[in-house]
Amino acid sequence: MLDADQYTIGQLAKAAGVGVETIRYYQRRDLLPVPAVATGFRTYPANLAERIRFIKRAQELGFSLDEIANLLMLEDGNDRQAIRDVAQERLLQVQAKLLDLHRMEDMLTQLIHQCASSTQQVQCPIIQALASSSPDEVKACQH
Repeated sequence: MLDADQYTIGQLAKAAGVGVETIRYYQRRDLLPVPAVATGFRTYPANLAERIRFIKRAQELGFSLDEIANLLMLEDGNDRQAIRDVAQERLLQVQAKLLDLHRMEDMLTQLIHQCASSTQQVQCPIIQALASSSPDEVKACQH
């Protein structure tokens, strides 16, 4: 019989809201420990469910597993500057992606407008832009 604070891998997966393979993958990535076999099978401390939820939340925020590993090494919270540095780097990545998404939004908006207002005798601006071989040609289609 298991202690109340010990789980099988299946129980841990259920408690954390992930699949068993996710736990095994995190173990291969050294994000979770691999417990020793004590009573014929491995048992996991119940508090690992919280660690797994931390990993999943960090992934949802776009942190890579390598970045999450760094955060987990700083888990005690004593080196707040290092934690801020990791988060700041992630923020810069998100901001760069947002700029790219805004550029793509502007380009698609313009192409849709051009396509709607062009005549049938002219190649559709969307098709023309997608078929172009360089980003400069796509920009030229916008004017």
